Amino acid sequence: MKWLSRSISLALLCSGSLAIAQQTPSDPVLQTMHAELTRSFQNLQKAPLPPYFLSYQLTDNRAIDITSSFGAIMGSSDQSSRLLDLDLRVGDYTLDNTHPLRGGEIDTDFASMLDRQPMPLDDDPNALKVALWRETESKYRHAVQRFQKVKANVQVQVAAEDQSGDFSHEAPETYFETPTTYSIDSAAWEQKLRRITAPFAQHPEILENSAEFIAEIETRRYVNSDGSQIQISSPFYRIIISATAKADDGMELPLYQTYMSFHPDGLPNDATLQHDVNSMVETLLALVKAPVADPYTGPAILSGRASAVFFHEIFGHRVEGQRQKNENEAQTFRRKVNQSVLPDFLSVYSDPGLRQRAGVDLVGYYPYDDEGVKATRVTVVDKGVLKNFLMSRTPIEGFDQSNGHGRRQQGYPVVARQSNLVVESSKQVSRAELKKLLIEQIKAANKPYGLFFDDIEGGFTFTQRTIPNAFNVMPTVVYRVYPDGKEELVRGVDLIGTPLIAFSKILATDDDVAVFNGICGAESGWVPVSASSPGLLVSQIEVQRKAKSQERAPILPPPPAVREN
Repeated sequence: MKWLSRSISLALLCSGSLAIAQQTPSDPVLQTMHAELTRSFQNLQKAPLPPYFLSYQLTDNRAIDITSSFGAIMGSSDQSSRLLDLDLRVGDYTLDNTHPLRGGEIDTDFASMLDRQPMPLDDDPNALKVALWRETESKYRHAVQRFQKVKANVQVQVAAEDQSGDFSHEAPETYFETPTTYSIDSAAWEQKLRRITAPFAQHPEILENSAEFIAEIETRRYVNSDGSQIQISSPFYRIIISATAKADDGMELPLYQTYMSFHPDGLPNDATLQHDVNSMVETLLALVKAPVADPYTGPAILSGRASAVFFHEIFGHRVEGQRQKNENEAQTFRRKVNQSVLPDFLSVYSDPGLRQRAGVDLVGYYPYDDEGVKATRVTVVDKGVLKNFLMSRTPIEGFDQSNGHGRRQQGYPVVARQSNLVVESSKQVSRAELKKLLIEQIKAANKPYGLFFDDIEGGFTFTQRTIPNAFNVMPTVVYRVYPDGKEELVRGVDLIGTPLIAFSKILATDDDVAVFNGICGAESGWVPVSASSPGLLVSQIEVQRKAKSQERAPILPPPPAVREN
């Protein structure tokens, strides 16, 4: 899964911020959805194969997006959308139309499950009811056809290893937030972005640059035939600053600086932004001249940000519930419950209800998931021992209920996904002490140096059986650490490996907890996630050379900057 870091900044006024939850739904759109769902569900009970479950999720999104590059505005937009996700199930909780087809059979109805359905933006109840009715009719026909394929597939395939059902019984929920609004001075933001990106134009080594401001409000309304009625409305502000330099050997060197917050006052001021831009420029110029790192195996330190991505990729995806059931998955931890999977000084939990950690807003926050289940804290690992999985309403053996981790991007089917993954350690030392321990490991292993991974852009992992179960974490700022303590900036490495070996090499952590906010892509699309971890000392990691462009740096110099009088 690759993470795309996104961020946030300051010059806006927000009314409503994080809305106050009420227990009595009073929104006319939500009432219309509930009325049409009740009518359609009752009428379909007369059909030869009636549905046993129906849900509507209507997602309103308004996003203001302004982009600047090298001191000039490249784009500005203000867009609104309303999309419907509809889950209709025929059969029963044990076996229904969503059951995976096994044995290599092509799922010809899969495209219908990935169909984003635009809805009327007007709140006119008649127009909305007609649109909901039409889509319900279409989904019912697809569900009936697919259920026939499911029953035939089950009869001709060997028995599944996991005999749990296709859907879990969950209590109905009622939760209501008033839709959030904001007021943004786009002209002020354009001036701010021009100032942010102007310094990059002074350096010909920097070939690409952008600063993007995104102010987004997502209002999610959900009703189902169990009786749930939920409305959530959240603002989300980001600034993404990126810049890429190019070395003489063709290697492209990207850096990213991101900010995210639910509140405008959680964003950095102009002085902080300018300081961070200057630091990016300084680091990029140093990377252009830095030596290329060689393939290496040996001890290393991962900063808190790097460790957060490390755990998200190689651990977090392997504790998502449906991966323990899908027979195409490697199921790394399926038989490991109540067994040691991490060092005994590490514990891991996932908490969608956590808004902030280490002074940073967590974008993986949500009060209810995309199946109307209340988000709950899940202790995944306690003192090194695996205790639980992240669950949607798809049961697995030994875990019959959801714990509020069913998530999706609009238009995709729900699966269990990470939210806010938090790593805690009972074996912490200072960063300086962790470096001393690294040097001891370097000497004990008779290595010429170790590595320190300071910053990172993201990563991805493979979890299926048909390909090697490996991960690739993509650092941007890496240092060689020599036995005498000297540090040297290097470039061009990817951190690679396999999960079980990587976990066994963790020796200690520091006390510098950091957060990585990002957007994670998987089976249910792209969803916002957070991970938090202290820095890690590992006795052995492996790095390989990063892929690089074969194109030389520009032959022609850039145009000279025009000075304003």
